[in-house]
Amino acid sequence: MMDNLRTAANSLVLKIIFGIIIVSFILTGVSSYLIGGNNTYAAKVNGQEIGRQQFENAVANERNERQERMKEQFSELASNESYIKDMRRQVLNRMIDQMLLDQYARELGLGISDDQVKKAIFATQAFQENGQFSNERYVQLVNRMGMSPDQYAQLLRNQLLTQQLINAVAGTDFILPGETDQLAALVAQQRVVRQAVIDVNALAAKQQVSDAEIQAAYDQNKDRFVAPEQFRVSYIKLDAAAMPQTVTDQDLQSYYDQHQDEFTQAGRYRFSVIQTKTEAEAKAVLDALNKGADFAALAKEKSADIISARNGGDLGWMDDAGLLPELKDAGLKEKGQLSGVIKSSVGFLVARLDDTQPAVVKPFAEARDDITAKVKQEKALDAYFALQQKVSEAASNDNESLASAEQVAGVKAVETGWFDRNHLPAELNFKPVSDAIFSGALLGQNGAPGSNSDIITVDGDRAFVVRINEHKAEAVKPLAEVKNEVVDTVKLEKAIQQAKLDADKLLAALQTGKGDDALKAAGLSFGEAKTLNRSALDPVSQAAFNLAQPAAGKPSYGVASDMQGNVVLLALDDVKAGTMPDEQKQAMIQGITRNNAEIAFEALMSNLRKEAKIKMGDVIEQQQ
Repeated sequence: MMDNLRTAANSLVLKIIFGIIIVSFILTGVSSYLIGGNNTYAAKVNGQEIGRQQFENAVANERNERQERMKEQFSELASNESYIKDMRRQVLNRMIDQMLLDQYARELGLGISDDQVKKAIFATQAFQENGQFSNERYVQLVNRMGMSPDQYAQLLRNQLLTQQLINAVAGTDFILPGETDQLAALVAQQRVVRQAVIDVNALAAKQQVSDAEIQAAYDQNKDRFVAPEQFRVSYIKLDAAAMPQTVTDQDLQSYYDQHQDEFTQAGRYRFSVIQTKTEAEAKAVLDALNKGADFAALAKEKSADIISARNGGDLGWMDDAGLLPELKDAGLKEKGQLSGVIKSSVGFLVARLDDTQPAVVKPFAEARDDITAKVKQEKALDAYFALQQKVSEAASNDNESLASAEQVAGVKAVETGWFDRNHLPAELNFKPVSDAIFSGALLGQNGAPGSNSDIITVDGDRAFVVRINEHKAEAVKPLAEVKNEVVDTVKLEKAIQQAKLDADKLLAALQTGKGDDALKAAGLSFGEAKTLNRSALDPVSQAAFNLAQPAAGKPSYGVASDMQGNVVLLALDDVKAGTMPDEQKQAMIQGITRNNAEIAFEALMSNLRKEAKIKMGDVIEQQQ
């Protein structure tokens, strides 16, 4: 969690612009000025409300984010009422936690300066063009989020304030140098080990198995010998992309004439503004401009908008979609024309129209290739949907086979081999198709072939008609079919038991100084010494580091199992102090510090919740 929080400090504003942080902003619950409140609330945290509409917007954004990430899986989960309730509960808990953090940060007297807010905005890639901050892009994106630059800056200030608190908590943990060296030496320790391997497969080959043992193993493990439900199907596939269409010049011209908006670049405007907090200040600015004052210089000196002021009031190029309503209604028509004093949601403005660009229509010749592709696609889809309807009717009218549907579709049905739920043929690997096959609706009585499916549409431009040819129900395989597998299993189990008993006897002999004769009698010997590292994850290495350190000239012994299932006798000859490169040591310490900081942060949140007065609304049960 702390890693995620730290990463958010570096990419916070970027996430805002690309939509995820829009959720984050709404989730914060710190900005009653963002979404107007009413007499209802989702929760009250120490008297501060999280508005009901604020919460519902957060839930809607959470749904959209999960749907985008999980695709069809989310549609299945969303049909479960308890899943949606749990999602709503998670959203509200995050909003409450964020509000508690904001309140605590202010209680500690933490603060974010205007300069810090500016730097965060200027450094945001989403607001940049060619590596440089673009005021035009900034204003357009902020406006599209339904905020003024001031509102956006205040939201960002709140987010940075919370992040300051998180960083303060994360930076409190440390490890002393002596502890670091001891821990590094322990982690880097090496052990010199010899191994004697008891081969269980070799033992298994010598085992004798009775019919009674085979029958007992089969009866006790029938669930391991279940043959899954299996199908063989035939299907017809319709694909819009496989329906090439020819187009005429008349078709292309007609499309161009009827879709002029697609080939028109909207007109654009360029304004400069000076924002003030009071009407009197705005009138003073306007008087100065009318007397010949330089607009850019005055904007840098007087404008309350910290972003546009840096650029002499220039807002950059904007189309109608990004234009503030106040500027639209200002009645500015001529380049260089000044507005009067404009009352706005952020105070008062004095604006100047700097330039305009008329709408431009792309010529037919330049748009021809794009139009050809679109017209072909439209015709192919029209033909596809018409054929889809005909095939559907044919499959429904002749429900005993796909013959009629084949004739109408103009293609032969494809017949699959046997498959189960976990091995659907790739061509049919779409959820709607698998649902139709495995639902049982296409089967007749006693698993016999039933009816043809209706048209099954996938991805919008492909469709299938499916028929089940043969079906095998799930069943336990008979003993005769799996006897060899059962025999091998019983032999292996007996071999493992024998190997463990043999190993225990050999270990006892080794520990009493009689190991050489015992090993010789068993046909075993220790191999060459190997140096093992603690970082190794195999069971033999793990067992070696659990052995007691050897006495001088006398190994310590143990038993383990290797990755192949063999039983291994271990002789630990030596323990070596390891060394760790400084870079690796630092990475290890950072990981431990991070983990400890996370624990501290969780404790902080637990304490804040414990001491807070939290009153919940009734929003969890109300689903969108």
